Amino acid sequence: MYTTFYGLNEEPFRLTPDPRFLHLAEPHREVLTSLVGGVLQRKGILVTTGPIGTGKTTLLHAALHFLSGETGGVPRLSTAFVTNPALSREELLEAILDEFEISCASSSKPRRLAALHEMLLGVQRSGGTSVLVVDEAHLLTMELLEEIRLLTNTDLHQEKLLQVILSGQPELLPVLRRPELRALKQRVASWSQLRPLSPPETRVYIGERMHAAGLRSVIPISGPALDAIHNYSQGVPRLINLLCDKCLWMGYNAKNKQIGQEIVQHAAGLLEISSASQEESLVEPAGARMSRTTLDLLIESLKRDRLSARE
Repeated sequence: MYTTFYGLNEEPFRLTPDPRFLHLAEPHREVLTSLVGGVLQRKGILVTTGPIGTGKTTLLHAALHFLSGETGGVPRLSTAFVTNPALSREELLEAILDEFEISCASSSKPRRLAALHEMLLGVQRSGGTSVLVVDEAHLLTMELLEEIRLLTNTDLHQEKLLQVILSGQPELLPVLRRPELRALKQRVASWSQLRPLSPPETRVYIGERMHAAGLRSVIPISGPALDAIHNYSQGVPRLINLLCDKCLWMGYNAKNKQIGQEIVQHAAGLLEISSASQEESLVEPAGARMSRTTLDLLIESLKRDRLSARE
């Protein structure tokens, strides 16, 4: 396998939302900070959007990882993660109860809602936080979005019992701006957006993933090859992952210790990824990146503010 050939412990470009490979470029840092801070401060409804493949699901898992007790977050985090929201109203409520591990023998909606409210109160009284995460939220119908708004009516006068994260493609935004959903829009406490990576961010992204996978030397991809990867992927992390993985396999099969531009071109052709023209540049150069240590300190500060408010 190419991992041993290139001095890696594991494949660095898998398409799984593994928080270990989290890359904190500027757009990802801002979204992650917004999600973590919004939940810790019990803001209520948070919305994050981004084009296909920019890493929304990875950020959702990373946010929950930071918020979990394993990383010193809230005392208890109870999470319902809905990944396929193409449901009816009854199916959505059932999915939420299942994800929160709430047992309710009755099929009556009022009783199911009462069971959910009891669970939310129990988590709040124990000092914890309940979070409903809806991935692919652009697939939600108007009826389901209204249903989610109604679920937030269980708030106490001091704080919100249920934190809601809606994550989806940019098509979600015009839906939330429709007049019929103005009551929901008014409850959104945070709006954040992902964008593709700039050329410098693409280089850092590739390097960080390879080093996270065990690389202890300079990355085996030439400068022109890195530029070509960005040109073909246009900074979309999912496409970067696909290209890099294919390039490493092709380099290994050819016994090339260094990935050159011609390998990237061949890999892009096999993956049917077209090169973008210079006029189609999607992003501006990014500012400074935030380290994991800095983010940890920010989260600790937000947590202290929340505890002080409760006292």
